[in-house]
Order: sequence, then C-alpha cells, then structure tokens
Amino acid sequence: MILVLLGTHELPFTRLLDEVERIKLERKVDDEIIVQSGHTKYSSEVLFIKPFVSYDEMDELFNKARLIITHAGTGSVITGLKKGKKVIAAPRLKAHGEHNDNHQLELVQVFESAGHILTWNEGEKLEEIIANLNNFEPKPFISQKVKMLTLLKDFIEKN
Repeated sequence: MILVLLGTHELPFTRLLDEVERIKLERKVDDEIIVQSGHTKYSSEVLFIKPFVSYDEMDELFNKARLIITHAGTGSVITGLKKGKKVIAAPRLKAHGEHNDNHQLELVQVFESAGHILTWNEGEKLEEIIANLNNFEPKPFISQKVKMLTLLKDFIEKN
C-alpha cells in the first residue's frame, strides 16, 4: 500500500494528486493508494481518499504502507522516517497557490541532502522517482530534540 499525505493546510494540493492518479491510471504502480487529502477536494475512481483520520488510524496507515508520498510537512516526513519507511516528499509551492511561501522547498533540500528522502519536484515523473526507490536506502533519522532542549536549558540556567 502507498500512503499519500497532504496534511491539514487549508490550501489545495491537487498537483500531487493529479500525478499520483496518473501513475495509478497508467498502471505505473499496482499498489492500493490511500490518500489523506485534508482540505484538498478531489475525487478519483482509483485512489481511496480520506480527508482526515484519527491519530490511531494514521499510525496504522503509516505502519501498513510500503511507501509514503507526502507533502513536505515536517511531521509527515519525520513520522515516515522514524517508522523506517521510504519517503518521497513533494513540496507545496507558493507559485501554484499551494502554500503561503516556499519553506517546504527548504525542508526537502535539507532532508534529501542528508540522504533521508527522495523528492518529487515540479516537472518530474513520479514513476521515475518511485523506480529509484529500489536503489535508495534512506539514512536513519536521528532526532536532535534532546540536544536542542539541553542547549536551551543550559543557556537559560546560565543567564
């Protein structure tokens, strides 16, 4: 199963769903595709679309998925990585009215350059990115949360 995540941002991200639907219709993938669409209105005869799901259902979907294709939201990307999934992130772009700015471009650049994810960029064919998964072994994600909190605590205590 492929899990596609659009997050909860109020602006639509139909560009990614159009591409996912295309590869399913053209039989570039055989997997069942489940989409968490958020506020993006979309109907499809080949994609199973759920606007929102509970935390427990989302956790179960992550666990069952062989691949995560997601908007480049930090939570979605990191959750996939922590669960040991291969992740393809697609940044929402301001130019297409998908987000208020292009911070998701910066996020994918950091995660991709660190070897954690693959990225689907505008103009690329998603099936080519998926084909690259066979040769892609993501580097494990190690959170720096504890280190950051320790630095902040030490700074506050010294001042």
